[in-house]
Parts: sequence; structure tokens; C-alpha cells
Amino acid sequence: MPLLFSYGTLQQDSVQLATFGRLLRGRPDALVGFSLSQVAIEDPEVVRISGSGHHPIVHPISDAQARVNGTVFEISEAELAQADLYEVAAYVRVEARLASGGLVWVYVAAPEL
Repeated sequence: MPLLFSYGTLQQDSVQLATFGRLLRGRPDALVGFSLSQVAIEDPEVVRISGSGHHPIVHPISDAQARVNGTVFEISEAELAQADLYEVAAYVRVEARLASGGLVWVYVAAPEL
């Protein structure tokens, strides 16, 4: 089953219920080599589900000591596809390494941002 790392709204109960139809159980970890900022969200449905017009977003940086805290969730392939539908065009899904050493899927800033 895929592992998905979330540092933002996919950790919220309301977003999980709307996106996956269930609450996820996860474990804490940290994304290595990324910095955290905010992005404006214009999709009204995503704003409604998350309750916010600004969401966290990460950008890769050259500092190997940089960490972004979040949660790792084990989800199904179908749920991963649902997460892809939830995320707006500002994000792209990539594989990344965590502080624990594991590889996960994570949504990061699209290259044009």
C-alpha cells in the first residue's frame, strides 16, 4: 500500500472524510530538504473542505538539515488517486525521503511556482 506524507490539510479530519470517506491513522515523521510556505487556494470546493483559502506548501532546498514535520499515512491506490483529485494545480506529487529513512509520496510545489 502506498505511503503518503502530509504536512498540511490532509491531516485534517474534515479533509480526510471528504477525500477518503474515512479518518486515517498515521505516524509522525519529517520531510528532509524542504522549506514550508503558504499558497493561495482559489478552488472554492477545496476552500470549503479545508476551511482555508491558504494552504501550506513545500519547496525543495539544498539544506539537508531542513525538516518539515507531518504525518505518514498508509492508504490504498484508490485513495492516492482521490488525494490527487483533491490537490490543486499548485501541487505535484513526488516521491521523497523522510527523516526516518522511508520513501513516501508527498505533494510539493509545482515547478512553475
